[in-house]
Amino acid sequence: MAPYESDDSTSAGAADDLHPGRRRATRYVVPVAVVGVAAATIGLVPALADSGDPDLPKISAQQLIEKIAKSDVQQMSGTVKVTTDLGLPDLGGLESSLTSGAAGGSGDGSSADPTAKLTELATGTHTLRVAADGPDKQKLSLLENAAEYSLIHNGKDVWGYDSQSNEVYHSTVADSADAKQKQDETPATPDQLAKDALKAVDDTTSVTVQGTAQVAGRDAYRLVIKPKDSGSTVGQITVAVDAKTGLPLKFTLTPSSGGAAVIDAGFTQISYSKPSASTFDFKTPKGAKVTEDGKTDHTNGHFEGSLKGADKGAKSDEDLGKDLDGLNVIGKGWTSIATFDTGGQGMPSGSEAGGGAFGGFLDSLGDKVSGKFGSGTVFKTRLINALITDDGKVYVGAVSKDALVKAANAG
Repeated sequence: MAPYESDDSTSAGAADDLHPGRRRATRYVVPVAVVGVAAATIGLVPALADSGDPDLPKISAQQLIEKIAKSDVQQMSGTVKVTTDLGLPDLGGLESSLTSGAAGGSGDGSSADPTAKLTELATGTHTLRVAADGPDKQKLSLLENAAEYSLIHNGKDVWGYDSQSNEVYHSTVADSADAKQKQDETPATPDQLAKDALKAVDDTTSVTVQGTAQVAGRDAYRLVIKPKDSGSTVGQITVAVDAKTGLPLKFTLTPSSGGAAVIDAGFTQISYSKPSASTFDFKTPKGAKVTEDGKTDHTNGHFEGSLKGADKGAKSDEDLGKDLDGLNVIGKGWTSIATFDTGGQGMPSGSEAGGGAFGGFLDSLGDKVSGKFGSGTVFKTRLINALITDDGKVYVGAVSKDALVKAANAG
Protein backbone atom coordinates (compact mmCIF):
# COMPACT_ATOMS: atom_id res chain seq x y z
CA MET A 1 0.00 0.00 0.00
CA ALA A 2 1.25 3.46 -0.80
CA PRO A 3 0.91 5.35 2.53
CA TYR A 4 0.83 8.86 1.16
CA GLU A 5 -1.43 11.62 2.36
CA SER A 6 -2.16 15.15 1.25
CA ASP A 7 -3.05 18.47 2.77
CA ASP A 8 -6.71 18.41 3.83
CA SER A 9 -7.03 22.20 4.06
CA THR A 10 -7.10 22.62 0.28
CA SER A 11 -9.40 19.69 -0.36
CA ALA A 12 -12.16 21.24 1.72
CA GLY A 13 -12.29 24.22 -0.61
CA ALA A 14 -12.38 22.01 -3.68
CA ALA A 15 -15.27 20.03 -2.21
CA ASP A 16 -17.20 23.23 -1.56
CA ASP A 17 -16.97 24.11 -5.25
CA LEU A 18 -18.70 20.95 -6.46
CA HIS A 19 -22.26 22.21 -6.08
CA PRO A 20 -22.18 25.71 -4.51
CA GLY A 21 -25.92 26.13 -4.93
CA ARG A 22 -26.71 23.21 -2.65
CA ARG A 23 -24.25 23.71 0.20
CA ARG A 24 -26.59 25.66 2.48
CA ALA A 25 -28.01 22.77 4.50
CA THR A 26 -25.20 20.23 4.26
CA ARG A 27 -22.46 22.56 5.46
CA TYR A 28 -24.05 23.13 8.86
CA VAL A 29 -25.86 19.82 9.32
CA VAL A 30 -23.09 17.34 8.65
CA PRO A 31 -24.83 14.38 10.38
CA VAL A 32 -27.84 14.89 8.12
CA ALA A 33 -25.53 14.76 5.10
CA VAL A 34 -23.93 11.59 6.44
CA VAL A 35 -27.31 9.91 6.84
CA GLY A 36 -28.32 10.95 3.32
CA VAL A 37 -25.14 9.59 1.83
CA ALA A 38 -25.51 6.37 3.81
CA ALA A 39 -29.05 5.87 2.56
CA ALA A 40 -28.09 6.72 -0.97
CA THR A 41 -25.18 4.32 -0.94
CA ILE A 42 -27.36 1.51 0.36
CA GLY A 43 -29.43 2.08 -2.75
CA LEU A 44 -26.80 1.75 -5.43
CA VAL A 45 -23.21 1.12 -4.42
CA PRO A 46 -21.56 -2.25 -2.81
CA ALA A 47 -18.96 -4.41 -0.50
CA LEU A 48 -15.27 -4.07 -1.17
CA ALA A 49 -13.23 -7.02 -2.35
CA ASP A 50 -9.62 -5.94 -1.78
CA SER A 51 -7.23 -8.05 -3.82
CA GLY A 52 -4.00 -6.10 -3.67
CA ASP A 53 -2.59 -2.60 -3.37
CA PRO A 54 -1.70 -1.38 -6.87
CA ASP A 55 1.23 0.96 -7.37
CA LEU A 56 -0.37 4.15 -8.68
CA PRO A 57 1.01 7.65 -9.28
CA LYS A 58 0.83 9.92 -6.27
CA ILE A 59 -2.28 12.10 -6.12
CA SER A 60 -3.41 14.75 -3.64
CA ALA A 61 -6.84 14.81 -1.99
CA GLN A 62 -7.73 17.93 -3.98
CA GLN A 63 -6.77 16.27 -7.25
CA LEU A 64 -8.79 13.16 -6.38
CA ILE A 65 -11.81 15.25 -5.47
CA GLU A 66 -11.54 17.03 -8.81
CA LYS A 67 -11.26 13.66 -10.55
CA ILE A 68 -14.51 12.54 -8.91
CA ALA A 69 -16.20 15.81 -9.89
CA LYS A 70 -15.18 15.41 -13.53
CA SER A 71 -16.17 11.75 -13.76
CA ASP A 72 -18.95 11.27 -16.29
CA VAL A 73 -19.56 7.54 -16.61
CA GLN A 74 -22.80 7.14 -18.57
CA GLN A 75 -22.71 3.41 -19.28
CA MET A 76 -21.98 0.63 -16.82
CA SER A 77 -23.23 -2.64 -15.36
CA GLY A 78 -22.14 -4.69 -12.41
CA THR A 79 -22.81 -6.83 -9.37
CA VAL A 80 -22.99 -5.24 -5.97
CA LYS A 81 -22.84 -6.45 -2.39
CA VAL A 82 -24.23 -4.30 0.42
CA THR A 83 -23.83 -4.97 4.13
CA THR A 84 -25.52 -2.66 6.63
CA ASP A 85 -25.11 -2.94 10.42
CA LEU A 86 -26.78 -0.13 12.32
CA GLY A 87 -26.87 -2.23 15.49
CA LEU A 88 -30.64 -2.59 15.40
CA PRO A 89 -32.19 -5.55 17.22
CA ASP A 90 -33.56 -8.57 15.38
CA LEU A 91 -37.10 -7.57 14.39
CA GLY A 92 -38.18 -11.13 13.64
CA GLY A 93 -39.76 -10.17 10.31
CA LEU A 94 -41.48 -7.09 11.76
CA GLU A 95 -39.57 -4.79 9.41
CA SER A 96 -41.31 -6.30 6.36
CA SER A 97 -44.78 -5.59 7.70
CA LEU A 98 -43.80 -2.11 8.82
CA THR A 99 -42.37 -1.10 5.45
CA SER A 100 -45.19 -2.61 3.44
CA GLY A 101 -47.70 -0.83 5.65
CA ALA A 102 -45.88 2.44 5.25
CA ALA A 103 -45.92 2.13 1.48
CA GLY A 104 -49.55 1.22 1.28
CA GLY A 105 -50.77 3.85 3.67
CA SER A 106 -54.35 2.66 3.56
CA GLY A 107 -53.26 -0.94 3.27
CA ASP A 108 -53.74 -1.32 -0.49
CA GLY A 109 -50.14 -0.66 -1.55
CA SER A 110 -48.19 -2.87 -3.92
CA SER A 111 -45.32 -5.09 -2.78
CA ALA A 112 -43.58 -3.92 -5.96
CA ASP A 113 -43.59 -0.27 -4.83
CA PRO A 114 -39.88 0.67 -4.60
CA THR A 115 -40.55 2.92 -1.61
CA ALA A 116 -41.28 -0.17 0.46
CA LYS A 117 -39.15 -2.79 -1.25
CA LEU A 118 -35.78 -1.07 -1.20
CA THR A 119 -36.02 -0.24 2.51
CA GLU A 120 -35.08 -3.89 3.05
CA LEU A 121 -31.52 -2.80 2.23
CA ALA A 122 -31.36 -0.98 5.58
CA THR A 123 -30.30 -4.16 7.40
CA GLY A 124 -28.27 -7.27 6.63
CA THR A 125 -26.36 -8.31 3.53
CA HIS A 126 -27.82 -8.09 0.04
CA THR A 127 -26.75 -8.76 -3.54
CA LEU A 128 -27.71 -6.34 -6.31
CA ARG A 129 -27.28 -6.12 -10.06
CA VAL A 130 -27.12 -2.62 -11.51
CA ALA A 131 -26.99 -1.23 -15.05
CA ALA A 132 -27.13 2.22 -16.61
CA ASP A 133 -27.12 3.68 -20.10
CA GLY A 134 -27.32 7.44 -19.78
CA PRO A 135 -29.77 9.47 -17.68
CA ASP A 136 -32.91 7.80 -19.08
CA LYS A 137 -32.08 4.11 -18.67
CA GLN A 138 -31.23 2.46 -15.36
CA LYS A 139 -31.98 -0.88 -13.78
CA LEU A 140 -31.51 -2.28 -10.29
CA SER A 141 -32.29 -5.88 -9.33
CA LEU A 142 -32.37 -7.14 -5.74
CA LEU A 143 -31.72 -10.89 -5.47
CA GLU A 144 -33.19 -12.47 -2.34
CA ASN A 145 -34.03 -16.09 -1.47
CA ALA A 146 -34.54 -17.36 -5.02
CA ALA A 147 -36.78 -14.35 -5.72
CA GLU A 148 -35.94 -11.15 -7.57
CA TYR A 149 -37.13 -7.58 -7.34
CA SER A 150 -36.36 -5.31 -10.30
CA LEU A 151 -36.66 -1.56 -10.65
CA ILE A 152 -36.40 -0.30 -14.24
CA HIS A 153 -36.32 3.27 -15.53
CA ASN A 154 -36.66 3.47 -19.32
CA GLY A 155 -37.56 6.84 -20.80
CA LYS A 156 -40.68 8.14 -19.10
CA ASP A 157 -41.64 4.78 -17.61
CA VAL A 158 -40.63 3.39 -14.22
CA TRP A 159 -41.45 -0.25 -13.50
CA GLY A 160 -41.11 -2.21 -10.28
CA TYR A 161 -41.58 -5.98 -10.35
CA ASP A 162 -41.68 -8.39 -7.40
CA SER A 163 -41.36 -11.96 -8.69
CA GLN A 164 -42.32 -13.48 -5.34
CA SER A 165 -45.78 -11.87 -5.27
CA ASN A 166 -46.01 -11.44 -9.07
CA GLU A 167 -46.91 -7.78 -8.60
CA VAL A 168 -46.02 -4.84 -10.85
CA TYR A 169 -45.76 -1.17 -9.94
CA HIS A 170 -45.82 1.44 -12.74
CA SER A 171 -45.13 5.15 -12.63
CA THR A 172 -44.11 7.85 -15.09
CA VAL A 173 -41.58 10.67 -14.97
CA ALA A 174 -41.74 14.20 -16.32
CA ASP A 175 -40.17 15.43 -19.56
CA SER A 176 -36.45 14.96 -20.10
CA ALA A 177 -35.52 18.56 -19.20
CA ASP A 178 -37.25 18.35 -15.83
CA ALA A 179 -35.84 14.88 -15.29
CA LYS A 180 -32.32 16.18 -15.99
CA GLN A 181 -32.80 18.96 -13.43
CA LYS A 182 -33.96 16.49 -10.81
CA GLN A 183 -31.12 14.15 -11.68
CA ASP A 184 -28.66 16.93 -10.85
CA GLU A 185 -30.39 17.42 -7.49
CA THR A 186 -30.79 13.77 -6.54
CA PRO A 187 -27.88 11.34 -5.94
CA ALA A 188 -28.64 8.37 -8.18
CA THR A 189 -25.14 7.18 -9.09
CA PRO A 190 -22.04 6.39 -7.00
CA ASP A 191 -20.17 9.45 -8.24
CA GLN A 192 -23.01 11.78 -7.23
CA LEU A 193 -23.11 10.10 -3.80
CA ALA A 194 -19.43 10.82 -3.27
CA LYS A 195 -19.89 14.43 -4.36
CA ASP A 196 -22.70 14.82 -1.83
CA ALA A 197 -20.45 13.38 0.89
CA LEU A 198 -17.74 15.88 -0.02
CA LYS A 199 -20.19 18.78 0.18
CA ALA A 200 -20.27 18.20 3.93
CA VAL A 201 -16.54 18.89 4.17
CA ASP A 202 -15.59 21.98 6.17
CA ASP A 203 -12.84 23.01 8.57
CA THR A 204 -13.97 20.34 11.06
CA THR A 205 -13.14 17.62 8.53
CA SER A 206 -9.94 15.89 7.45
CA VAL A 207 -9.76 14.68 3.85
CA THR A 208 -6.74 12.63 2.77
CA VAL A 209 -5.65 10.03 0.26
CA GLN A 210 -4.51 6.95 2.16
CA GLY A 211 -3.06 4.36 -0.14
CA THR A 212 -4.61 2.29 -2.90
CA ALA A 213 -6.83 -0.75 -3.32
CA GLN A 214 -8.26 -2.96 -6.02
CA VAL A 215 -12.04 -3.17 -6.26
CA ALA A 216 -13.78 -5.52 -8.69
CA GLY A 217 -10.56 -5.78 -10.68
CA ARG A 218 -10.14 -2.01 -10.93
CA ASP A 219 -7.20 -0.04 -9.51
CA ALA A 220 -8.44 2.57 -7.06
CA TYR A 221 -7.32 5.31 -4.70
CA ARG A 222 -8.64 5.40 -1.12
CA LEU A 223 -10.12 8.76 -0.13
CA VAL A 224 -10.63 9.06 3.63
CA ILE A 225 -13.03 11.59 5.16
CA LYS A 226 -13.22 11.88 8.95
CA PRO A 227 -13.95 14.33 11.77
CA LYS A 228 -10.99 16.25 13.14
CA ASP A 229 -12.51 16.49 16.62
CA SER A 230 -13.76 13.75 18.93
CA GLY A 231 -17.38 13.41 19.98
CA SER A 232 -18.97 12.15 16.76
CA THR A 233 -20.25 8.60 16.32
CA VAL A 234 -18.69 8.70 12.86
CA GLY A 235 -15.19 7.23 12.76
CA GLN A 236 -14.45 7.76 9.09
CA ILE A 237 -15.82 7.42 5.58
CA THR A 238 -13.65 5.67 3.02
CA VAL A 239 -14.36 5.97 -0.71
CA ALA A 240 -12.49 3.80 -3.21
CA VAL A 241 -12.19 5.82 -6.44
CA ASP A 242 -11.47 4.24 -9.83
CA ALA A 243 -8.01 5.50 -10.80
CA LYS A 244 -8.92 5.81 -14.50
CA THR A 245 -12.55 6.89 -14.60
CA GLY A 246 -12.87 8.70 -11.26
CA LEU A 247 -16.00 6.69 -10.48
CA PRO A 248 -16.41 5.81 -6.78
CA LEU A 249 -16.46 2.01 -6.57
CA LYS A 250 -16.91 1.55 -2.86
CA PHE A 251 -18.25 3.40 0.17
CA THR A 252 -17.52 2.36 3.76
CA LEU A 253 -18.69 4.17 6.88
CA THR A 254 -17.13 2.98 10.14
CA PRO A 255 -18.26 4.16 13.59
CA SER A 256 -15.99 5.74 16.18
CA SER A 257 -16.95 2.94 18.58
CA GLY A 258 -15.07 0.46 16.40
CA GLY A 259 -16.18 -2.94 15.17
CA ALA A 260 -17.80 -3.73 11.86
CA ALA A 261 -18.64 -1.00 9.39
CA VAL A 262 -22.08 0.55 9.64
CA ILE A 263 -22.21 0.45 5.85
CA ASP A 264 -19.88 -1.57 3.64
CA ALA A 265 -20.98 -1.17 0.03
CA GLY A 266 -18.85 -1.93 -3.01
CA PHE A 267 -18.83 -3.41 -6.49
CA THR A 268 -17.71 -7.02 -6.77
CA GLN A 269 -17.88 -6.88 -10.60
CA ILE A 270 -18.17 -3.92 -12.96
CA SER A 271 -18.07 -3.27 -16.70
CA TYR A 272 -18.08 0.08 -18.50
CA SER A 273 -19.44 -1.44 -21.71
CA LYS A 274 -22.80 -0.34 -23.06
CA PRO A 275 -25.54 -2.63 -21.67
CA SER A 276 -27.83 -4.36 -24.14
CA ALA A 277 -30.94 -2.32 -24.95
CA SER A 278 -33.06 -5.29 -23.89
CA THR A 279 -31.73 -4.88 -20.34
CA PHE A 280 -34.17 -2.02 -19.83
CA ASP A 281 -37.18 -3.59 -21.55
CA PHE A 282 -40.12 -4.66 -19.40
CA LYS A 283 -43.18 -6.71 -20.26
CA THR A 284 -45.85 -7.33 -17.65
CA PRO A 285 -45.84 -11.06 -16.74
CA LYS A 286 -49.02 -13.02 -17.31
CA GLY A 287 -51.40 -12.85 -14.38
CA ALA A 288 -49.46 -10.14 -12.56
CA LYS A 289 -51.31 -7.57 -10.47
CA VAL A 290 -50.48 -4.08 -11.75
CA THR A 291 -50.64 -0.96 -9.58
CA GLU A 292 -50.57 2.37 -11.42
CA ASP A 293 -49.18 5.33 -9.55
CA GLY A 294 -51.25 7.68 -11.69
CA LYS A 295 -49.05 10.70 -11.01
CA THR A 296 -46.60 12.36 -13.35
CA ASP A 297 -45.25 15.07 -11.08
CA HIS A 298 -42.69 12.95 -9.22
CA THR A 299 -40.10 13.27 -12.03
CA ASN A 300 -37.30 10.90 -11.06
CA GLY A 301 -38.52 10.69 -7.48
CA HIS A 302 -39.71 7.08 -7.61
CA PHE A 303 -36.56 5.68 -9.19
CA GLU A 304 -33.79 7.96 -8.02
CA GLY A 305 -35.42 8.80 -4.69
CA SER A 306 -35.90 5.12 -3.92
CA LEU A 307 -32.30 4.34 -4.86
CA LYS A 308 -31.14 6.73 -2.20
CA GLY A 309 -33.58 5.45 0.37
CA ALA A 310 -35.74 8.56 0.20
CA ASP A 311 -39.49 9.00 0.01
CA LYS A 312 -41.20 9.30 -3.36
CA GLY A 313 -40.52 12.67 -4.92
CA ALA A 314 -37.31 13.61 -3.12
CA LYS A 315 -37.76 16.92 -1.34
CA SER A 316 -35.54 19.91 -1.74
CA ASP A 317 -33.69 21.46 1.21
CA GLU A 318 -36.24 24.28 1.21
CA ASP A 319 -39.22 21.92 1.32
CA LEU A 320 -37.58 19.86 4.04
CA GLY A 321 -37.00 22.99 6.10
CA LYS A 322 -40.69 23.90 5.80
CA ASP A 323 -41.71 20.45 7.01
CA LEU A 324 -39.45 20.75 10.06
CA ASP A 325 -40.75 24.10 11.23
CA GLY A 326 -38.46 25.63 13.82
CA LEU A 327 -35.48 23.45 12.94
CA ASN A 328 -32.38 24.67 14.74
CA VAL A 329 -28.81 23.42 14.67
CA ILE A 330 -26.65 23.37 17.78
CA GLY A 331 -22.88 23.23 17.33
CA LYS A 332 -20.88 22.78 14.17
CA GLY A 333 -19.71 20.03 11.86
CA TRP A 334 -19.74 16.38 12.81
CA THR A 335 -20.87 16.99 16.39
CA SER A 336 -23.74 19.31 15.46
CA ILE A 337 -27.21 18.45 16.75
CA ALA A 338 -30.44 19.24 14.93
CA THR A 339 -33.39 20.09 17.16
CA PHE A 340 -37.04 20.82 16.49
CA ASP A 341 -40.39 20.70 18.26
CA THR A 342 -43.00 18.23 17.05
CA GLY A 343 -45.69 20.18 18.85
CA GLY A 344 -46.98 16.98 20.38
CA GLN A 345 -46.13 14.25 22.82
CA GLY A 346 -42.97 12.19 22.97
CA MET A 347 -42.65 8.64 21.70
CA PRO A 348 -44.91 6.10 23.47
CA SER A 349 -43.41 3.37 25.58
CA GLY A 350 -43.77 -0.26 24.64
CA SER A 351 -46.93 -0.63 26.73
CA GLU A 352 -48.43 2.57 25.33
CA ALA A 353 -47.70 1.33 21.80
CA GLY A 354 -49.87 -1.68 22.41
CA GLY A 355 -47.14 -4.12 23.42
CA GLY A 356 -46.26 -6.99 21.17
CA ALA A 357 -43.40 -6.92 18.67
CA PHE A 358 -43.61 -3.19 17.94
CA GLY A 359 -43.69 -2.25 21.60
CA GLY A 360 -40.72 -4.48 22.29
CA PHE A 361 -38.91 -2.92 19.34
CA LEU A 362 -39.38 0.58 20.77
CA ASP A 363 -38.21 -0.50 24.22
CA SER A 364 -35.14 -2.26 22.81
CA LEU A 365 -34.06 0.88 20.98
CA GLY A 366 -34.75 3.41 23.72
CA ASP A 367 -33.00 4.46 26.93
CA LYS A 368 -34.96 6.52 29.43
CA VAL A 369 -33.11 9.72 30.40
CA SER A 370 -33.84 12.78 32.52
CA GLY A 371 -32.30 16.15 33.31
CA LYS A 372 -33.09 19.84 33.57
CA PHE A 373 -35.21 19.48 30.43
CA GLY A 374 -37.45 16.92 32.12
CA SER A 375 -37.51 13.35 30.86
CA GLY A 376 -37.47 11.54 27.55
CA THR A 377 -36.14 8.62 25.58
CA VAL A 378 -32.92 8.28 23.59
CA PHE A 379 -33.30 6.07 20.52
CA LYS A 380 -29.94 4.78 19.40
CA THR A 381 -28.14 3.12 16.54
CA ARG A 382 -24.41 2.74 15.89
CA LEU A 383 -24.50 5.95 13.85
CA ILE A 384 -27.40 8.28 14.63
CA ASN A 385 -28.92 8.89 18.05
CA ALA A 386 -32.08 10.85 18.83
CA LEU A 387 -33.52 12.17 22.08
CA ILE A 388 -37.28 12.66 22.09
CA THR A 389 -38.47 14.46 25.21
CA ASP A 390 -41.81 13.69 26.81
CA ASP A 391 -43.12 17.08 25.69
CA GLY A 392 -42.26 16.41 22.03
CA LYS A 393 -38.91 18.10 21.46
CA VAL A 394 -36.40 16.22 19.30
CA TYR A 395 -32.57 16.35 19.42
CA VAL A 396 -30.80 14.24 16.78
CA GLY A 397 -27.24 13.86 15.57
CA ALA A 398 -24.27 11.58 15.00
CA VAL A 399 -23.28 12.12 18.63
CA SER A 400 -23.40 10.27 21.94
CA LYS A 401 -26.37 9.99 24.30
CA ASP A 402 -24.62 12.28 26.81
CA ALA A 403 -24.19 14.96 24.14
CA LEU A 404 -27.91 14.87 23.38
CA VAL A 405 -28.85 15.19 27.06
CA LYS A 406 -26.39 18.08 27.46
CA ALA A 407 -27.94 19.86 24.47
CA ALA A 408 -31.47 19.33 25.84
CA ASN A 409 -30.44 20.70 29.24
CA ALA A 410 -28.89 23.76 27.60
CA GLY A 411 -31.99 24.26 25.48
